[in-house]
Amino acid sequence: MTTRKEYAVTCVAPEKVELREEEREIVPPGPNEITGSSVVTLISPGTELAAVYRGRHFPSVGGYAAVMRVEAVGEGVTDVKPGDLVFGMGAHRSHQRLTRREAVLVPPGLVPKVAVFARMMGVTMSTLTTTAARPPEPVVVTGLGLVGNLGAQVFQSCGYRVTACDPLENRRKSAVSCGLRDVRAGVPLDDPAVCGKVGLVLECSGHERAVLEGCRVVRKRGEVALVGAPWQKRTDISAHEILHEVFHRYVILRSGWEWEVPRQPTDFMSGSVYNNFAAALEWLAQGRIAVEGLYEVVAPRDGDRAYRDLDRRDGEILARVFDWSDCP
Repeated sequence: MTTRKEYAVTCVAPEKVELREEEREIVPPGPNEITGSSVVTLISPGTELAAVYRGRHFPSVGGYAAVMRVEAVGEGVTDVKPGDLVFGMGAHRSHQRLTRREAVLVPPGLVPKVAVFARMMGVTMSTLTTTAARPPEPVVVTGLGLVGNLGAQVFQSCGYRVTACDPLENRRKSAVSCGLRDVRAGVPLDDPAVCGKVGLVLECSGHERAVLEGCRVVRKRGEVALVGAPWQKRTDISAHEILHEVFHRYVILRSGWEWEVPRQPTDFMSGSVYNNFAAALEWLAQGRIAVEGLYEVVAPRDGDRAYRDLDRRDGEILARVFDWSDCP
């Protein structure tokens, strides 16, 4: 049996992260599988902080965004070869194993530390696939963390008139630096040019007040898509306040769950999670979406600091990317 040392950024206790080493058997890829070494992985600042970093089950390895360099392919894989870069939903591990259907080739010239952001773009691209709102309708995005920032850019790049909102000045600065044209501290309820004309609110904060104000800003039969997970109660807003707006303003209040669309295209629905990933990679390669200045590259051995810095939410840096070339 041939083995090698592999590494994983591991949450070993609440708010405690270590780079763990283990000796693992080298298992060749099976039929339609791809294996290789991680180049970069991206921390999800929402789900990972809430469900892994401050989670309940330890030890736990987080992560679902990776670019790997292919080292071996299994029987049936004919369009990917060793040396290729592929994107997939891999964890914070030094080595990855994906099925061919779960891997998307990185476009030539697109650097891995940028390509990995396709994963977070995909969160709001599911809403783009399913919304009834069509360009050039106004869209309001509430919450300009990583998902909201990228979502606002995605919708603006598709021709929607986007108003991006966040009470935190550093997030607004990041949004402006990425090319968003209308960035505000709050939902524009007092702006007659916007209020009552909005076709879609992309609610990315998970905050009750943002949901209520989203219901108040849309046009009749406008949508409010709940993209941000409500990890905790933030206000004493009652359900009645939201229900009143939904009923009297004919609001379509719905989940913005990214898995509403199928993972792969089907006969009667071309929109899918992996088609959206492929489009996101192309848009990043074309420069339609900007991520420069949004992230810091860190070594996996600095995982504890990376998670801690993200948890503070006090800077314009919205993401941390692990560079696995700097691994023992």
